[in-house]
Amino acid sequence: MSWEFFLVTLITIGVAFGGLMGTIAYLILVERRLAAFIQDRYGPNRVGWAGLLQPIADGAKFLLKEDVIPGYVNKTLYILGPSIAVFTAMAGFAIVPFGPVDQAPSWMRFVIAPDVNIGMIYIFCVGSLGVYGVILGGWASNNKYSSLGSMRASAQVVSYEIPLGMSIIGVVLMTSSLSLNDILMHQANQGVLGWNVWTQPLALLIFFVSALAETNRLPFDLSECEQELVGGFHTEYSSMKFALYFLGEYAHIITVCFLTAILFFGGWQFPLIAEADSAYLGATLVKVVVLLTKVLMIILLIMFIRWTIPRFRFDQLMNLAWLGLIPMAAMNILVVMTAKQFDWPIWTLPLGSLAIFVAAGLIGTSGKFVVSDQTVDFSESPEGYVHVHS
Repeated sequence: MSWEFFLVTLITIGVAFGGLMGTIAYLILVERRLAAFIQDRYGPNRVGWAGLLQPIADGAKFLLKEDVIPGYVNKTLYILGPSIAVFTAMAGFAIVPFGPVDQAPSWMRFVIAPDVNIGMIYIFCVGSLGVYGVILGGWASNNKYSSLGSMRASAQVVSYEIPLGMSIIGVVLMTSSLSLNDILMHQANQGVLGWNVWTQPLALLIFFVSALAETNRLPFDLSECEQELVGGFHTEYSSMKFALYFLGEYAHIITVCFLTAILFFGGWQFPLIAEADSAYLGATLVKVVVLLTKVLMIILLIMFIRWTIPRFRFDQLMNLAWLGLIPMAAMNILVVMTAKQFDWPIWTLPLGSLAIFVAAGLIGTSGKFVVSDQTVDFSESPEGYVHVHS
């Protein structure tokens, strides 16, 4: 490794880390203002003009607040939990391109770790480790609400890792690569009609729903729901340790939004102004702005969902993963593999997605699904169980 490569890597890490921290601080402000708008009330608007200095005040409050560690916790694991949560969220961002990688200036790159040809596998591996921070924090708190929250988080993450991983297999098959930059360039070279959202709409839906569950966002925040578990796994946390969990959650959301934009919406590609062969003065900056705009739109969508859709019950959460998303993801893979094998036209893929979605809806609304001599009854008992009859 040359000194130049090392120096450029350090600068890129600094830019990415500083950008993430600043973005997270102001995303919290945006979400609070958005929640206030939806609930017809004033949001934070007193610190600075229109409340723009509120994130700085919040950060200072976290730093200056008394660092309380309850006497009945396992101190080592109690402190280690939030550290793991924020570290894994940050590490996942290392291979995410935040601009046109091939057109980066000489003094920095638009991705921290370039040329990682197993990028998708790396992200799923590192991202799935984040749940250990939640489990350790919940268990080490020595509190029944924290323990219940951490157990819910582990079951939720394990369940939704499956459809999340299966949803992108179709994209990988179409691109023949696990590299995020290759997937982005595959779409950019074909123009706007080459975006995977047109050929893989069902995969996008499964990926987005699973990602919401992975990040513990409403309507899937069962591991920290206030009405049932006080605060869930972070009930005993305060000051900077609580802030680290918050940082980890928002960093995870930003990573997921970058992935959604890159995997399904062409990344930085946009008709006329940001094409693959655009080389006019300022084209690189335009491409970065286009990508960040797409990411911001997806973040705002996630925020709207949080403040509009009510929380699922835990049995509904599990049923959605195991009886809905996983079968649909498996069928979607089958359709893509068949289309690739027999060279079917590209328009057959969205038709296949639509057929799978409609079939799943009919099965779900009819309440029953018959396989051989067994009937799976989706109509819920008072306990929320799904019954299987022979």
